[in-house]
Amino acid sequence: VGVPEQGGRDMISSDPLAPGSVYTASVDDQGKVGLYRLEVGCSPGTGKLRIAGGIEGTMKESIKRAFAYVQGHKVDMGIGQAVDTTDFHVEAIDLLSNRVPCDAGIALIVAVYSALKKHSTSPALVIMGDLSIQGNIKALRSLAEPLQIAMDNGARRALIPLENKRNFLEVSGDIVERVDPIFFSDPMTAAMKALGMT
Repeated sequence: VGVPEQGGRDMISSDPLAPGSVYTASVDDQGKVGLYRLEVGCSPGTGKLRIAGGIEGTMKESIKRAFAYVQGHKVDMGIGQAVDTTDFHVEAIDLLSNRVPCDAGIALIVAVYSALKKHSTSPALVIMGDLSIQGNIKALRSLAEPLQIAMDNGARRALIPLENKRNFLEVSGDIVERVDPIFFSDPMTAAMKALGMT
């Protein structure tokens, strides 16, 4: 049994999280992994995004970009009225306490959708991937490190950009056996697949 390099076992619960909460992971250019639980809370409001103090830098930017995408596509996503009458409060819990920022765009979209639909994501699911201002999916630099850390911490499925499908060949047999990949090509598909609604 390999010893996880960081974190302990089962930071990623095998029980479903509350609606609006998701796990997300990404890898930086040094190969370091950020693993977070992202929590979106809702209160009556006018469609504003409120980001907790601990979220900064590239992670904050990715969350703002993703929320702008939600605002621009809320009608297509079937959440137009709900978005307009809700304020969203975003918090991120750094599960590895290593302060590696996470590109959490897709996770934010899934969390908002999950919160508004009052529907939990699939259990033990870690969400990967970011998006551009136009909504184009940004692939991860690598899958091996974030999938390894996610698996070591309890992940059993991973939502992965389709762009990264070829990287899945570089992933160890152990991960392939224990973590089911779920590929997506656009944010709405990501949300539907994460919630098990496809």
